[in-house]
Amino acid sequence: MLDLRLPSQQDAPLPRELTHQVLVGNVPVGGGAPVSVQSMCTTATTDPVATLAQIHDLAELGCEIVRVAIPHADALDGFAETCAESPIPVVADVHFDHRFAIEAARRGAAGIRINPGNIGSFDRVDAVIDAAGEVGIPIRIGVNAGSLDKEIDAREDLTQPEKLVQSAVSFVRHFEERGFRDIVLSAKVHDVPATILTNRELSRVLPHVPLHLGVTEAGTIRQGTVKNVSALSVLLSEGIGDTMRLSLTAPPTEEVPVAWELLQSLGMRRRTPELVSCPTCGRCQVNLIEIANEVEERLQKISAPISVAVMGCIVNGPGEARGADIGVACGLGTGLIIAGGETLRKVPEDRIVDELFAEIHARFE
Repeated sequence: MLDLRLPSQQDAPLPRELTHQVLVGNVPVGGGAPVSVQSMCTTATTDPVATLAQIHDLAELGCEIVRVAIPHADALDGFAETCAESPIPVVADVHFDHRFAIEAARRGAAGIRINPGNIGSFDRVDAVIDAAGEVGIPIRIGVNAGSLDKEIDAREDLTQPEKLVQSAVSFVRHFEERGFRDIVLSAKVHDVPATILTNRELSRVLPHVPLHLGVTEAGTIRQGTVKNVSALSVLLSEGIGDTMRLSLTAPPTEEVPVAWELLQSLGMRRRTPELVSCPTCGRCQVNLIEIANEVEERLQKISAPISVAVMGCIVNGPGEARGADIGVACGLGTGLIIAGGETLRKVPEDRIVDELFAEIHARFE
């Protein structure tokens, strides 16, 4: 893994290495484990067939933990069936009614997500804690700006990050006083600076608690991607964060690839190919945008974690292509196929993509 710390920091452990590790099913969270990728189903939990189909799609994209809503008691049977057949751990997402969380723990949940601020009195929260403890599963304490404790939310002397931190700390302390340590914590808000400030402070005051990162209500694909990446790239590069969900107003299958692209861009994890392509300019003498788009589309079917360069001219093209695992450096209606730092052959523009993938299949599959 690339060490993203400043030279003065490199003798110190990363914050995520100091957190208490919990197991969500078979996925470790915290204690220096790789930052895991999560998403959430959008299907009706009463329809386990549809829910499992979506989970399988997410798992194929690299989702490692999936959350499923239990909005009412009728969803519990479907939830149990989903847990029994899911290829990845399933976390029960419960609001308002603590009884659903208790029952979900008994029906196979790999973890429970609650916001103690909307579950009700602490005796109800305690009942959930006890149920999770009995079956040995973790609880994610999820604090959101939109559902803070009323007393804290009403305080005008506190900033939003301070309100989130105070709420989160009070809940964690309560759980720990009851002897429950298998906690993951999230404190989410739609604002990027507030997300960064909140999680920095949580990492400082609760250094032992694994943090679940994400920008909530981030928006549709373009805006939501920008906001999530803007916040999480800062935190992850500082060693903060143990697991994450990049929530988007889009199908959940859009979330997981963005999360992996973020981890790959930071040099933290690699799962799929990386495309390196230039923005083109007046020196480009091929239709590079079309070529790059086709390469990107065809790379979706490649699982090898390789770098592929698609470069448009002689300025940076040969150098970038030689620095990648494989690539093409284009000239006037042609392209040089380059692999392992060596030039293999020149091909015409209409053969560039096919020749490039012939080498990818031969070398990396």
